[in-house]
Amino acid sequence: MEKVIGVRFRTAGKVYFFDPGAFEIKKNDHVIVETARGIEYGTVVSPPTEVEDDKVVQPLKAVLRIANEKDDEQEAANKLKEKEAFKICLEKIREHGLQMKLIDAEYTFDNNKVLFYFTADGRIDFRELVKDLASVFKTRIELRQIGVRDETKILGGIGICGRPLCCHTHLSDFAPVSIKMAKEQNLSLNPTKISGVCGRLMCCLKNEEETYEELNRKLPGVGDFVTTDDGLKGEVHSVNVLRQLVKVVVDVGDEKEIQEYPADQLHFKKRHGKKNKAENEDAELKELENLEKQDGEGEKEHSERKRDHSEGRNRGRFEGKGRDHSEGRPRNRSERKREN
Repeated sequence: MEKVIGVRFRTAGKVYFFDPGAFEIKKNDHVIVETARGIEYGTVVSPPTEVEDDKVVQPLKAVLRIANEKDDEQEAANKLKEKEAFKICLEKIREHGLQMKLIDAEYTFDNNKVLFYFTADGRIDFRELVKDLASVFKTRIELRQIGVRDETKILGGIGICGRPLCCHTHLSDFAPVSIKMAKEQNLSLNPTKISGVCGRLMCCLKNEEETYEELNRKLPGVGDFVTTDDGLKGEVHSVNVLRQLVKVVVDVGDEKEIQEYPADQLHFKKRHGKKNKAENEDAELKELENLEKQDGEGEKEHSERKRDHSEGRNRGRFEGKGRDHSEGRPRNRSERKREN
């Protein structure tokens, strides 16, 4: 176990671990730390806690100091310089006629480097642009191409729900999202309905995925045949996942009726949940390993029989004449002369 603090350098950015050392650090304090980019000014998002060794990337760097008033003033000055750097970079991009969209500019705390984030459809040759920017800022320049999801995370905005974007407010990392999640939650597959501001599938589809998987496991699928507690058989017309209600088309006399039943009053073959699916996969893997083991033993036994057969055939070839291989070889002329 190691004692660490969590530090974040951007809004909703990734959290990095640092060694608090002898400092008394609290949540929301500002600290000065050393990173791969140089000296950085960060915000403490988690107070000193103990975590498992395997969760910490070694070597764990220590906090240099708790930010003082001078550090806060320098950070504020850097924010103003970033706005000016953004304007200058935009002008240089227009002068060079590059097809790129500038997103943000960022100074490191020690002003050792200026980073510019941009998006583009393909690869951009910005070598001449870097030279111009270096001559203006007299420091190291780094241009970093990012994707549309990262662009939205930096710029922020309002989602279709009317709230600030999750990626800009609290999501540290982008979780993989698939169209299967929209199907599982019975959402419209219209891209405009399930896509976010960035044009990709909304991150919030992941939030309730496990809940819907568990609820759907207890429900039959549309079109499945079920049996009710009162002995009626019918076909599933529709399901209400959250209320766990199922509408079934049943035969009542000579007519068909749609009746609604709670899911626990229906008899059908339930879907496999994650746990059962994992158990089935483990069983299949074990069975496959056993088959491979048996095949390996069979091949080994076959090769041994083949070797024994070949050795026996060679042995019989020489032993059948009552002599070994060395005795059975023909004698040369010099040996016959010595015998005479």
